[in-house]
Amino acid sequence: YGTVDIIRDIVESGKNILLLGRPGVGKTTMLREVARILAEKKRVVIVDTSNEIGGDGDIPHPAIGRARRMQVPTPSLQHEVMIEAVENHMPEVIIIDEIGRELEAEAARTIAERGVQLIATAHGETLDNLMMNPTLADLVGGIESVTLSDEEARRRGTQKTVLERRAPPTFDVVIEIKDWNRLAIHHDVAEAVDAILRGNPIPAEIRYRSEDGRVLRERATLPPPSLEKAPFLPKVKPKRELMTIRGYLYGVGQNKARQAARKLQVPFIVVKDLNDSDVFLTLKSFYRKRPQPVVEAERRGIPVYVLRSNTVTQIEECLADIFDLDEEDRDPLAIAMRETEEAIKKVLSGVPMVELSPQDARIRRQQHLMAAQARLSSYSVGKEPNRRVRIYREF
Repeated sequence: YGTVDIIRDIVESGKNILLLGRPGVGKTTMLREVARILAEKKRVVIVDTSNEIGGDGDIPHPAIGRARRMQVPTPSLQHEVMIEAVENHMPEVIIIDEIGRELEAEAARTIAERGVQLIATAHGETLDNLMMNPTLADLVGGIESVTLSDEEARRRGTQKTVLERRAPPTFDVVIEIKDWNRLAIHHDVAEAVDAILRGNPIPAEIRYRSEDGRVLRERATLPPPSLEKAPFLPKVKPKRELMTIRGYLYGVGQNKARQAARKLQVPFIVVKDLNDSDVFLTLKSFYRKRPQPVVEAERRGIPVYVLRSNTVTQIEECLADIFDLDEEDRDPLAIAMRETEEAIKKVLSGVPMVELSPQDARIRRQQHLMAAQARLSSYSVGKEPNRRVRIYREF
């Protein structure tokens, strides 16, 4: 069986197989071997666009055995030759080297729907790469944006708009060729694609050849949960390290100041002694009267910040100025995402459960999605406007 003995059971199963791998890793060589072996018992047609499988002579290379070769006049006509092969030559197996255009992907789906075993290679190194390629994503079912009902979104713990597989995959099995003697195999492409879109990828089966020639199998181990985002999750700028600032409040509500600090996630501490303060916060109405604490703060050179009113919003603007926060640092979504990242880190390090700050439904959906990406569980508690997310790990 040559290089194909490592996947002999899959080749003989009759399933549609897609080979992926970087250039020069051996995709075409494996395809040629597959054609030779299957041609001993089945009618095999090779759609040979670049003449890499059967050679560029009038007589096909002996390496393809009894397989029949159909040469393609120009690469742009490959999809037409693929359809002609299945309509006029009654093949049981069609082998294609390098599916690279949308028309070829559509032709491949047509072939698969007619009950012919399809074995091909495509541009891309991994299943994830293929999913992100809009031209070839149809080979694994295609990706589309779907709007869920409120009930379904709550059940899944995700936002209402999610990415899902559009249709059944053209190929049943995807084989990633890592090197000459090592493969990663996704036996159920539909299940693998769905799992990736939900942020919980299924480990592939790893097959490799030992030094004595034996074929060994093992289940790939996934990397430990991390905060690396999938392409469809929000991008969050890393949090800037901020120095703790102590503030003396005169006429400004302490609880409101603490609430504003929590919302902006800044290290602001309220102190009761002017001697311990770094900044002085007061209201415009008090500042005009020039009370003794204001005069004393200015005499000592302590920065004085004057607020128009005693509201959380005004205090937030003042703290943003004190800590020199830019627009993204003040963005409610960015703040909530950073808080979610910190919570996920705590849960992954062993904390049983972390409760996040109250957020609106839009932000809570993103928080649920981030928790799922880190393979953690989450749910919402409380009533609006204090409804919030709890993140925990199921054992």
